[in-house]
Amino acid sequence: MVKLTKIYTRTGDEGMTGLSDFSRTRKTDPRIEAYADVDEANSAIGVAVALAKNEFDTETLALLSQIQNELFDLGADLSNPLNEHYEYEPLRVNNLWIDALEAAIDKYNGQLTKLDSFIIPGGTGLSAGLHLARTVVRRAERATWHAIEAYGTEPAKRGQHNGGINVAAAKYLNRLSDLLFVLARYANLNHGGDVKWVPAANREN
Repeated sequence: MVKLTKIYTRTGDEGMTGLSDFSRTRKTDPRIEAYADVDEANSAIGVAVALAKNEFDTETLALLSQIQNELFDLGADLSNPLNEHYEYEPLRVNNLWIDALEAAIDKYNGQLTKLDSFIIPGGTGLSAGLHLARTVVRRAERATWHAIEAYGTEPAKRGQHNGGINVAAAKYLNRLSDLLFVLARYANLNHGGDVKWVPAANREN
C-alpha cells in the first residue's frame, strides 16, 4: 500500500520526477503527460459521479467507481516502463479490461435509440459532465499514443530504463471514451433525450 506521510518533497523543483521503476525523467516527458491526462480524466469522471448520485442506478454508479479505480491502475501502468525482468510484477492493463468496457458499451447502447445526428454535449448536468470526461479521456488516449510513438511497445532489457508502453492502456482509453459517450446519452434518456446538432441552426444565412 502507498503511504503518504508528507505532501511536498521538493524533489521536482528542477523539473524532474520519478517513475515507478525509480528512474528519473523530465516532467515534460510524453510518458508523464500521458498519465497526467489520465489523472485529469479520473477527476472529471469524479465530478460526473458526484452529479450521478440521484440519477443513476447503483449498478451504473458501481461501474463508474470501478472505472475510476482502474484509471489509477492504468496510471500506474504508464508510470512503469515495460521491462523484461521485475522484482515485483507491476500492474498492467490487459485485454479482459477492454472486453469488459465493450460489454458495458453494448449493454447501455442497447437501451438507446439509434443515432441520426451528431450530438451537442449537454442536456442534464450529468450528461454534460460525462461528455466533458469523455473529451479528457480522448486527450489522455492521444497522449498515450504519443508516448508509444516516443518509446515503442517493447520491454527494456535488464539494467536498462526507458522501456516501452503497454499498448493495452491506449486501447482501454479508446473504449472508455466510447462508453462515456454512451453513458452521456443514457443520462439524458428520461430527460428529453439527446441534444442534436442542427447545422447552421442559429444563422439567418
